[in-house]
Amino acid sequence: MNTRHSLTDRYRPLKTSYSDTPVLVIDTEANPHEILDAARQRIRAASDLLETLYCLCFKQADVKDIPNIVNALYLLTQDGCELLEIARQRLPKTTAG
Repeated sequence: MNTRHSLTDRYRPLKTSYSDTPVLVIDTEANPHEILDAARQRIRAASDLLETLYCLCFKQADVKDIPNIVNALYLLTQDGCELLEIARQRLPKTTAG
């Protein structure tokens, strides 16, 4: 039977959550390769956005757009890093020999 403690261990809330009640969580028991795919997707999206911004001139952007861009990059990279950490913990440990 699942206890409250085991559920809180299994479903880890994302740090990017803005409320006290977590809405988005990581299933720490999901397949590590699926967790890695989710991390890759978020980090790739952040990287693509940064590449686009690198090619653009900020003089063309409205000043109010900058916080929106920074927020999107923060959410993508923070979630990606959390997913990578969970996947790293789940993958089999290898020993050098």
